[in-house]
Amino acid sequence: MKKYVYLFTEGDATMRELLGGKGANLAEMTKIGLPVPQGFTISTEACTQYYEDGRMINDDIMAEIMANVAKMEEINGKKFGDLKNPLLVSVRSGARASMPGMMDTILNLGLNDKVVAAMIAGNPDPKFERFVYDSYRRFIQMFSDVVMEVGKKYFEELIDKMKAEKGVTYDIDLTAADLKELAYQFKAEYKKQLGKDFPDDPIEQLNAAIRAVFRSWDNPRANVYRMDHDIPYSWGTAVNVMPMVFGNLNNNSGTGVAFTRNPATGEKKLMGEFLINAQGEDVVAGVRTPMPISEMEEKFPEAYKQFVTVCDQLENHYRDMQDMEFTVENGKLYMLQCRNGKRTASAAIKIACDLIDEGMITEQEALLQIDAKTLDMLLHPTFDAAALKAADKTNVVGTGIPASPGAAAGTIVFTAEDAVKYGKAGKKVVLVRLETSPEDIEGMKFAQGILTVRGGQTSHAAVVARGMGTCCVSGCGDIKMHEEEKYFELAGKIFREGDALSLDGSTGKIYDVIIKTVPADPNSGYFGRIMKLADKYKALKVRTNADTPKDAKRAVELGAEGIGLTRTEHMFFGPGRIDKFREMICSEDKKERERALDAIEPMQQEDFEGLMEELKGMPVTIRFLDPPLHEFVPTLEADIELLARAKGKTTQEIKMLCEGLHEFNPMMGHRGCRLAVTYPEIAVMQTRAIIKAAINVQKRHPDWNVKPEIMIPLVGEVKELKFCKDTVVSTADAVIKEAGAKLEYEVGTMIEIPRAALTADEIAKEAEFFCFGTNDLTQMTFGFSRDDASKFLPSYYAAKIYESDPFARLDTTGVGKLMKMAVTLGHETRKNIHCGICGEHGGDPSSIEFCHAIGLDYVSCSPYRVPIARLAAAQANIKNPRK
Repeated sequence: MKKYVYLFTEGDATMRELLGGKGANLAEMTKIGLPVPQGFTISTEACTQYYEDGRMINDDIMAEIMANVAKMEEINGKKFGDLKNPLLVSVRSGARASMPGMMDTILNLGLNDKVVAAMIAGNPDPKFERFVYDSYRRFIQMFSDVVMEVGKKYFEELIDKMKAEKGVTYDIDLTAADLKELAYQFKAEYKKQLGKDFPDDPIEQLNAAIRAVFRSWDNPRANVYRMDHDIPYSWGTAVNVMPMVFGNLNNNSGTGVAFTRNPATGEKKLMGEFLINAQGEDVVAGVRTPMPISEMEEKFPEAYKQFVTVCDQLENHYRDMQDMEFTVENGKLYMLQCRNGKRTASAAIKIACDLIDEGMITEQEALLQIDAKTLDMLLHPTFDAAALKAADKTNVVGTGIPASPGAAAGTIVFTAEDAVKYGKAGKKVVLVRLETSPEDIEGMKFAQGILTVRGGQTSHAAVVARGMGTCCVSGCGDIKMHEEEKYFELAGKIFREGDALSLDGSTGKIYDVIIKTVPADPNSGYFGRIMKLADKYKALKVRTNADTPKDAKRAVELGAEGIGLTRTEHMFFGPGRIDKFREMICSEDKKERERALDAIEPMQQEDFEGLMEELKGMPVTIRFLDPPLHEFVPTLEADIELLARAKGKTTQEIKMLCEGLHEFNPMMGHRGCRLAVTYPEIAVMQTRAIIKAAINVQKRHPDWNVKPEIMIPLVGEVKELKFCKDTVVSTADAVIKEAGAKLEYEVGTMIEIPRAALTADEIAKEAEFFCFGTNDLTQMTFGFSRDDASKFLPSYYAAKIYESDPFARLDTTGVGKLMKMAVTLGHETRKNIHCGICGEHGGDPSSIEFCHAIGLDYVSCSPYRVPIARLAAAQANIKNPRK
């Protein structure tokens, strides 16, 4: 019979897929002898079965859970519902990939009125009575919110009302009698909201809690997080049930979160936070601002000493920076969780380099430790030094905890919804919250920075912001917040929605002005070292998509080894050029068109020379004109009049010409190589400009090997490629001969139509290289427009038809099959054909891994994604070395 439930003594770290990250690490900590409360893990396969059974836990799995409850009771010498020695447990999620705050947790499960009364009767200490009622009211609130989905706001309003009545600020200042009253108010609220009594039976509570954790795998915030982090829905979550240890027992107890190294900077120094007389949720939720971990040594010297030893033991065991949750109950240490810690990109590369130097890991292991996507964070702006110095003198209005480094400047918003709305409209906003919750994740994605009143470096806001590379300042307790009214008070000033704010995530400073930002300069120190290591181990070349010398220069600085795509159409929109191009479009015969093209040619040549100069002899692939001509026609009346005068026509005639260019389905219309077939003179002009540019650059730099690659787009039939190639070759050879120069060039094609992939063996007879344009290949394979897909794709994600955006993450099943086929067929015809990818997927790590596997020669991506692609290419080759 299949096993679905495992005691902590039955697992280890290798069982991550089955037990989830948390369960596997609890088992591993148990195995190496650390103090872990002994419970059990319900496997990820049980979660999958729960969904297959229509969101029900079937009888067989339920029986196995109950058998393990009995074993847990026996191991711990406590029983559910027992009035002498009651068992209280926590029920926590734990997917195989870390998803902090995205799923649900229930603490103190097993309490009811009888157990509470019996516990208090057995311990006359009035402080113990307060602890019991504190645990009870927390459990009722958490169970109501997480399991029964009664909004927590109802309970928070009751707490706030009680504190106001008693004249206190913090929950900890409420007495046992206050908390007892709150517990009964909570139960009354539960009945008011749900029309039934709060469940007293601990087994009924446990069953409902396990279902709630399984259900939370499919909650909106978990779905958003999974899509952003490429975590498959099919993985499911495990559930960990373990006996409670109580950090809120008394003032000789507490709870904390710690990292073996600083997750923001990578410094090798224990960093974390601790709260006396509190439960773990208080630290993570940021409800109270905690003390630094170093102060724990004064309060609990023995437990602290043991904890430091455990930290060293765990880091040496896992050979990576650890993130740990722990509780001290009556001076005794218990470990509740460990995992490889989330970290900023700068911390990740420092830690990786330090671990190599410490002899703990190899260079390859170091590269695999870094999440390639996070390198993006290092390339974001910082504050201009002079502007920051000026602002430091007059504009600092407060300081919080520097929770996630970077610089943010924008106007204030108070809700995640507003952050999304203004962010999508292109406005820079700073999200200001009392504390963030996982529901805010969408808004956090669109904010330049996040400021919270509560919480520390391990609060939800801090962890999520670091993961996104977003600047965050947390725990600014000086702020007096009025969230409902959308304003806050700080330093004697009132800040309203739309007011200016800047945050420094490295110092925690808050400014009341917009401070100028400057691009980051990552090419030094640890970053440079990691990039050199990436280049040492990668097999794929990394090129860039660049249309201007400025973009090309930045890409080369970031390690690009060539240009994989220059979109020549972007060059036509410059001043003085678009007018000439429009004249060409509206020409009625070839001679007229050629006259207009003659005026454009030197401009194109100048552009190409600029690109080739920046690339210093590295490959430059230039794509011929691709979009349909109607995209270039004027729409403003003044532009139409200008064109009419230039062509000697009436505005009405120009409007009729422009309307005639419009198509029902332009993405599949008169574009790409079809333009070169209809108007070969466009291809002639572009060829002349490319070849002349290459000759000039080669003359200026005889030691460079200038060899332009001319790319014909949207080919679906070998004969149309041959037609276009013949035009290119006859033109290029004539220009080279006329110049008396020696120059090699290549003519290839973009594979972006499924038919091109299917007939790649034929197309390779003419093409000297293939470049996969996966943006178009994806939309033509799926049969939907990338411009319109956003209208219906959310419904597909909700229905789990697609788990990720096929335009962001390569569809390796369908589109990938076409690519693999094209590479194989192309090499059968032309042994030395080189193949690359230049769609948006060229900068996506999971897509790069696939490109490596099918034997591409290079990937090409936007300049700022070049470092990501270099690291991802190295990781792909380390995991799956090229023969």
